[in-house]
Amino acid sequence: MSKGVTTLRLDRLLANLGYGSRREIQQLARAGAVTLDGVEIEDADQRIAITPDLSERMRVDDEPLDPPPGLALMLHKPLGVTCSHKEAGPLVYGLLPERWRRRDPAISTIGRLDKETSGLLLLTDDGALLHKVISPRHHVAKRYRVTLDRPLRGDEAGIFAAGTLMLEGEDKPLLPVQMETLSPTSAYVTLTEGRYHQVRRMFAAVGNHVTALHRDRIGGLTLPDDLQAGEYRILSDKDVALVFAPT
Repeated sequence: MSKGVTTLRLDRLLANLGYGSRREIQQLARAGAVTLDGVEIEDADQRIAITPDLSERMRVDDEPLDPPPGLALMLHKPLGVTCSHKEAGPLVYGLLPERWRRRDPAISTIGRLDKETSGLLLLTDDGALLHKVISPRHHVAKRYRVTLDRPLRGDEAGIFAAGTLMLEGEDKPLLPVQMETLSPTSAYVTLTEGRYHQVRRMFAAVGNHVTALHRDRIGGLTLPDDLQAGEYRILSDKDVALVFAPT
């Protein structure tokens, strides 16, 4: 066994991935439903090395093993779905496979998008990755496409870029925000903070109202055109590295 490789008992590994209780995993093993490299594992006490290719090598009920701990994914969040368990209505977690919702450690969103905002949302069961992305020290940029109720005045980009804009009820100015005008009533804004309803409140501060908000990029990771609302995709290590790439 290579030094530093984590191992887990089969019953604990599969229970943590949501396949059932340890007793149920033991029954799966005895029934020959779990294989590694094509060989049945009948002993649920057997220790399994958690390697990057484990999902390719292990099968459960003749299906590839779900991704082991360290999972990261992108989800195209639709409108009307919430990231918070405290709000009523459908949750983003309901868009994931039911078994994934029983995983331990649990899958959590990396930051949030409010119910009326769509677009790129990252989720993970890796606490270190979650905190690295949301940490103010890393200044991970997030880009939003904004649709407005009224035409832009023309001075908004300068106001946002100055780093002096104060939001109502706060005592600290926003960090500089980049804005790219797309049309008289739409723009991209790129920010490195994540204050409560920040984009909506920014435009309210300059006398406008956001009618639609869509996030399409986090760091250097862009929401693919072929990922439809409600769909998700597992991220590779290269994808995760893009989140921290300079933009």
